[in-house]
Amino acid sequence: MFVELPNELIFIAGGTFLLGWVLAAISGSLSARSRAKKRDPRDDRIRELTAELRIAQSETSDSRTHLEKLEDELKETTIGLERRDNVITEQQSKLTKVSSDLRDSVLKTRELRCELTERATESVHAEAKIREVETELSVAQASTDMIATGVLDYSFIPDKQDPDAEAADDVSDEVSKASS
Repeated sequence: MFVELPNELIFIAGGTFLLGWVLAAISGSLSARSRAKKRDPRDDRIRELTAELRIAQSETSDSRTHLEKLEDELKETTIGLERRDNVITEQQSKLTKVSSDLRDSVLKTRELRCELTERATESVHAEAKIREVETELSVAQASTDMIATGVLDYSFIPDKQDPDAEAADDVSDEVSKASS
């Protein structure tokens, strides 16, 4: 169809089309300005709220991510605290056990010291009694020996000394020295 039309007509149609398009663009920009001036304030408010909604949603997403991280940290901290509490409880039970064992040991040591003191006292008393008995025994032995040898003769007169009496005195001296 374009082939049969003259070139001028094609150019006129193309120019008219181009002129219409330019006029439509100018008319659209002028009407957009007038529409902007005549725009409803509720539309602006809707756009602001939509923008705020998008910002709030992104902040909410960031907050949720941060919250999840904090919850994970809280779980780890809780587990760590439970472990620490368990260790502290075990240490306290060990300390209590060691304290009671030490207290029992101290009491037993005191009892043993008292018993050793009593035994030592009894031993000293027994040794003293043994010495007294040995002394009495040696005195009795010496007296018996002197009576048996005749040294302790109550009928003996001290002015007259016989040689046997001097020997008996020497023997009694030796017996008393040996018993001490």
